[in-house]
Amino acid sequence: MTEYYVATDHLDPDTGEVTTTYLGTCTQEHADEVRAIAALEDTERWVKDHPRQAGAFAVLRDDGDLDVYVPVDAPEFRVYQPDEQPKSLDPDDLPRGASGPAYITGAVRFGSQSIGGAMDHPESGPRFTWHTTESPAGAAYFNSVALYLIRVASEPQVIYDPVSDKIGQFGPLNLSARALKNDGARRTNREGKVNIQVEVLGKAASPWTKGFDAAKKPNFQKLLAAGRAWGVPDDWPAGKPPAYPNGKSSRSRTIWQSKPGHYAHSQVPGNDHGDPGAIDTTIVPGKAPTDTGSDSGSPSSTATYTVKKGDTLSAIAKANGTTVAVLVSLNKLKDADELAVGQKLKLPTKAKPSAPQYERFPGSSFFHGGRHSPIITAMGRRLVAEGCGRYNSGPGPNWTNADRESYRAWQKKLGYTGDDADGIPGKTSWEKLRVPNV
Repeated sequence: MTEYYVATDHLDPDTGEVTTTYLGTCTQEHADEVRAIAALEDTERWVKDHPRQAGAFAVLRDDGDLDVYVPVDAPEFRVYQPDEQPKSLDPDDLPRGASGPAYITGAVRFGSQSIGGAMDHPESGPRFTWHTTESPAGAAYFNSVALYLIRVASEPQVIYDPVSDKIGQFGPLNLSARALKNDGARRTNREGKVNIQVEVLGKAASPWTKGFDAAKKPNFQKLLAAGRAWGVPDDWPAGKPPAYPNGKSSRSRTIWQSKPGHYAHSQVPGNDHGDPGAIDTTIVPGKAPTDTGSDSGSPSSTATYTVKKGDTLSAIAKANGTTVAVLVSLNKLKDADELAVGQKLKLPTKAKPSAPQYERFPGSSFFHGGRHSPIITAMGRRLVAEGCGRYNSGPGPNWTNADRESYRAWQKKLGYTGDDADGIPGKTSWEKLRVPNV
C-alpha cells in the first residue's frame, strides 16, 4: 500500500515568502480519508491533483495554508529555472521600450517574483490570457490557491478573486508566466509583447462573470487598465470564449500568432484545457454591446457599408453603433476576420448614426519613447490630414520625434507659442484634433 510524504505550505501575507513544514508520512488509508472528507458538500477543503506528478495531490484550506501529499515512490518533480532577471523588480525599473506597468498597484506579491523571462515573439502583439483555477472562489482560498500554483510550477503573472476583488502577482507583467503548455517548439507563455496571464478563482462550468459588477471591483479595473497601458486592444480575436465542457474552439495558430487582444486558455494552440468557460465579454474587457432595439438582436431594416482597406469588423461595428455579433448574423459571415475591400455589408438602421467617434485624451504621460499604440497611428494620420505632418515615413504606432514635431506643428496651428508648443498632446489640443476611435 502506498505511503505519502505530508507537508504544509504557508504563505506569509506580509512578505509573500513561502515556508514548508514537513509532517512525516501517512498511509494510503489516511490519504483516502482526506480525499473523502474534502469531497463532502459542506466541507471547507478542496482537493487539487498535481498535474505533472502522478499520485500527488494538495488540499486547499480555507485558512490559506496548503496541505501537500506526495507518494514516497513518486519521481522527483523538477521546476525549470527561469531566465536570469535584473535584481531590481521595481515597477519603475522597466526595460528599454516598455510601455506599461510591471506591477499593478496594491497587488500582493507571491513568492520570489522570478517565474519567467523575456518574450520570444513581441511582434505578435500584447495580449491577456484568461484561466480559471477550478477551485472555490473567495478570500479564504486566495492564498491557498496561490500556494498550489507555486507548488505545481504553473504560475501566471496574476491571480484574481472575483468575490473579494483581491489581486496578486507571481511576477512582473513584462516577463513571461508559465501557466501554458508549449505549442511544439513555440513557447506559448512567451507569445506577444506581453502575455498577461490571469488565473481567476472559479470554475469554467460556472462562469465567474455571472452577477459580477465590474464597477464595484477597483482591482479588476486596475488589471484591465494595466493591460490597456501595454496596448492590449479590447478585442477577442478568436471569438468569445466557448462554454465548458461542450463548447468548441479552433485554437487557431494563425490567429494566436498574429492578433493581439484577449484569449481564453481554451483558445491557445498546444493546450487542451477548457477554461475559463463562457465568460461575459461585455465584462472582460468591459465593452458592453449596443442595444439595437430588437429583442431578437436583428434589426428590422438595413443600410449598407462598403469595406475599405484596413477595416475590421469590430471597427465597423463600433463606428456604426452596433456589435460584431449583429453584423455577423445580418451578413451571414462565416469568418469575421475575412473582409474584402469593396465588399458590401448590411448595417442595422436602428443603430447609432455613423458619425465619427473620437479617442478620449489618454493623458500627457501616455506619449513617451517606447510607447506603441494604434492611437498614435490614428493621431499621426489626423495630423497629416491637418497639414501638420512632419514624417519622412509613416505615421506608425511607435511614438517618435517625428510625432512630436508633427504635434508641435498642430499646436502652433492652434495658436500655441513658446513652451505651450512643446509637441506633447494636452487635453484641449487633443480634443480639437478629433482622433478617430481605434
